[in-house]
Amino acid sequence: MTSDTTTHSIQPLLTAIDNASSADALVGAVRALGASHDPAVIPKLIEVLGFNNPGAAVAAVDGLVRFGTIAVPTLLDNLDGYDYGARAWANRALSQIGDPRALDTLLDAAQADFALSVRRAAAKGLGFLNWSALPIEAQHPAQQKVFTALTTVLTDEEWVVRYGAIAGLQELAQRQPHWRDPVLAVLGDRLPQEPEIGVQARLSWAIQALT
Repeated sequence: MTSDTTTHSIQPLLTAIDNASSADALVGAVRALGASHDPAVIPKLIEVLGFNNPGAAVAAVDGLVRFGTIAVPTLLDNLDGYDYGARAWANRALSQIGDPRALDTLLDAAQADFALSVRRAAAKGLGFLNWSALPIEAQHPAQQKVFTALTTVLTDEEWVVRYGAIAGLQELAQRQPHWRDPVLAVLGDRLPQEPEIGVQARLSWAIQALT
């Protein structure tokens, strides 16, 4: 199939998004676009992340995750530096795909982004990376970066970000059992210092799951 033919075949899907007359119609159009097998739709799915429509954004994330690692370079090249909402959704997509090429982006976002929604998505996602996609010799140093970053994020001023860091640490330990004891130590140290009841409960649950 030629590129011209491919572009022609997805044009009605792209047009449906541009011409959607309601929020529900937009969500349906994005779902149809995300179900396409043509990687040419990836930039449009990324554009939808900034539409200020949560339903459409969820559908776009689902579509991007369905494409998997194919979508990662375009996602990384098109992170929105101005729209933190779009950036948070993009980080969710990167987190669910789990490609370690997103490691540096997620590390920076978890620790330094001004938007709590971005920090939370990145912190949680750091624990879900597919470490087997890295060379064996690169896996432990990368995991060390994640562990160190999430340990710092456990003291973030926003409770939802700390909550995400707990999820990320728990997943790291469950996927990589040699991190179990260090993660348990960090979570145990944090528990008596945590002021939010909901985060305390999440800490206790993670500790119980890893014990």
